[in-house]
Amino acid sequence: MRDAYHDELDSLSDKLVEMTRLVRSAMARATTALLDADLRLSEEVISADEQVNKLETEIEETVFELMARQQPVAGDLRTVITALRMSGDLERMGDLAVHIAKTARRRHPETAVPPELQATVLEMGQIAERMIAKAGSVIASKDVDLGMELDADDDQMDRLHRRLFDILLSPKWKHGVEPAVDITLAGRYFERFADHAVHVAENVVYLATGQRPQEIIDTP
Repeated sequence: MRDAYHDELDSLSDKLVEMTRLVRSAMARATTALLDADLRLSEEVISADEQVNKLETEIEETVFELMARQQPVAGDLRTVITALRMSGDLERMGDLAVHIAKTARRRHPETAVPPELQATVLEMGQIAERMIAKAGSVIASKDVDLGMELDADDDQMDRLHRRLFDILLSPKWKHGVEPAVDITLAGRYFERFADHAVHVAENVVYLATGQRPQEIIDTP
């Protein structure tokens, strides 16, 4: 019975890692769709989100069953609670990739990103991919040091987000209101994606140490 119990606990981690893989793929394709006005990729991202949602549901069901049948305590209780939190963050990350894909689909056959913003948006997508890849590695390895790195990656994303607004608010902006709205929303989606990746890593750090990252940093 206990072996089956721990197999179920391990399955939570496996499913979370699979969610990170799916979300990373969604963000990569959504970014390409946004930059290249690729309708096919947009539709693929939108339809594939069902897989992310299915895994979140499976994780929720496993957590509720474990809590009802096994009444986990101590480290096991941390495992199921953090798994539930992380699955919610990852599901929302999938939704954010879908929002980016829908922006690309809405503007097709034109691109939603003017030439002067292409490099910035591309870099935001690359950082988002790197962060979710790290989050997946952190979940699999429980590597606290790697988990702590995501804050620095998030700082890079925030700087790029501010750069978008600098360009949008510049007197040189010549693309009108609709593209400005699209870019504003897309920038927010990338920025929130990064925030959720940080939350995932923070939960793994808590799972591994019993402390939040800030508590570790503040410890003399």
